[in-house]
Amino acid sequence: MSADRFEFEQFTINQSRCAMKVGTDAVLLGAWIQIEGAESILDIGTGTGVIALMMAQKSTAMITAIDIDGSACEQSKENIGNSPWPDRIKVLNESLQQFTIYNQHKFDLIVSNPPYFVDAYKSSEEARNQARHADQLPFNEFINCAKLLLHEKGKICIILPTRESIKFRELAAANQLYLTRIMHIKTTEYKDEKRQLLQFELINKKLVDETLVIEQDERHNYSKEYKELTKDFYLSF
Repeated sequence: MSADRFEFEQFTINQSRCAMKVGTDAVLLGAWIQIEGAESILDIGTGTGVIALMMAQKSTAMITAIDIDGSACEQSKENIGNSPWPDRIKVLNESLQQFTIYNQHKFDLIVSNPPYFVDAYKSSEEARNQARHADQLPFNEFINCAKLLLHEKGKICIILPTRESIKFRELAAANQLYLTRIMHIKTTEYKDEKRQLLQFELINKKLVDETLVIEQDERHNYSKEYKELTKDFYLSF
């Protein structure tokens, strides 16, 4: 399969004009999210549109997908237009900060695979920097905007590297966003945790704490738990 094309069970992602390609993080997040009851969803930093499309496959919700990268927005519109759900996903080329100023709607679910690098080395490609570095969407601004956009019974679901997750969780707690579900992601059983899948709500609840190991060993023999989580999306392993 070409690096510019990624085939899923029910849709295809073309990504030649997107700075960030489809990766394990996005698929993990989309597969992990519990979407029951959500009628309206906001995807922040949609990129290729992959998470928005996964949400459409899993639900009957109306989905708004935003991104500051114009090229990514155009390609995500094409991906969505070629999918089974073109009438349920709207793509907007704007920042979260801009969107929050005028939007009057509250969302049942807010999802994001957000930029997370802070004070890290940058590449010469500006679009890739925007997608990976938190300069234009610092964690505190993400939290403040997302909280304003969230329905009182809604959920915010994101994925972050473990180190960055600690900082994000501290800021969320300071803003009365409660961590209600977490999944620790390890590549193999004996490697350190790599990522955290996080769910926040405005209502404090008992925390659901889980761990997922992706591979049984280092030869890409995927665990049955990972296969079960992603089986509705990946064509094969």
